[in-house]
Amino acid sequence: MDHVSVVVDDLEAAIAFFVELGMELEGQAQIEGPSVDRLNALDGVRAAIAMVRTPDGHGRLELTKFHAPAAVSAEPKNALGNTLGLRSVMFAVDDIDATVARLRAHGAELVGELAQYEDSYRLCYLRGPEGIIVALAEQLG
Repeated sequence: MDHVSVVVDDLEAAIAFFVELGMELEGQAQIEGPSVDRLNALDGVRAAIAMVRTPDGHGRLELTKFHAPAAVSAEPKNALGNTLGLRSVMFAVDDIDATVARLRAHGAELVGELAQYEDSYRLCYLRGPEGIIVALAEQLG
């Protein structure tokens, strides 16, 4: 897998959120033109993209802000975990409590509760920018 693409309305807020999570901004670009239109099956695409990557360089997210045509919502804004489609992107963290606190400063909210799964993990789901659900896992022991 090369990357996962996430369409957002506030690109700068999404970049700040994922950088706070520990990802690194790899680059930004403006995209448009006939090949972009054909690829997306849309006319007049103008978009800004930012690529962020995990510190180990193995995982990447492409954050995309469509200037034209306007982005549309495909699901309820606060879709629950049993909604069909991509539900979350999970990140391994060293200190889940500190990570949740930092991301709350960027508007993230817990979806449920921070929970412990057996003696293996502490886990939670956070709703971040644009309703993106980010899962966090802290391995125990």
